[in-house]
Amino acid sequence: MTRARLRTLQRLVFAAALLPAAGLVWGAAAGTLGANPIDKITDTTGTWTLRFLVLTLAVTPVRRLTGWHEAIRFRRMLGLFAFAYATLHLSTWVVLDQFFAVGYMLEDIAKRPYITVGLTAFLLMVPLAVTSTAAWIRRLGRRWQQLHRLVYLCAALGVVHYLWLVKGENPRPVRYAVVLATLLGLRAWFWLRARIRTSRRVVAVSPDY
Repeated sequence: MTRARLRTLQRLVFAAALLPAAGLVWGAAAGTLGANPIDKITDTTGTWTLRFLVLTLAVTPVRRLTGWHEAIRFRRMLGLFAFAYATLHLSTWVVLDQFFAVGYMLEDIAKRPYITVGLTAFLLMVPLAVTSTAAWIRRLGRRWQQLHRLVYLCAALGVVHYLWLVKGENPRPVRYAVVLATLLGLRAWFWLRARIRTSRRVVAVSPDY
């Protein structure tokens, strides 16, 4: 793929990622978000947070399985959109639902495990977003990769947050759990295959005593 086509595709993905937020803004202005617009905004931003997390984790398997190495250029964008929608999701709860009532928010966090898990996932996403720049990659070196493995934990906590929230009333979080388990399984398979290849090379070059 040429650089021009890749840039065009990146712009299209960027524009598509903005559509859910644009739809909420339009719906709020037009009054078409339903009887409970706060719930609509909360549900939409939370769902897209999880979707972008899953898409971010899918980049490496896609690259390795298809050989399309340019896919790696979309990972940072997708990860930042996951954080952006997570920020909107949390802000909706803080501003529109709780009206900055810190006491009520702390009470909710203590009494509702799904809120505790969701907030934990968000806090873990903060350092990932902050260190997503090229400067931080150079500064952290190998530690950058170790830090950004937290994205798997964030996605897992996001699935748990969703499961505990709907309490079996909606099958969608189960589907996300299956997709996440598949992505984790692929990562484990890639790691195991690399270890086997490394072991074979070591055996091949070892002196025969």
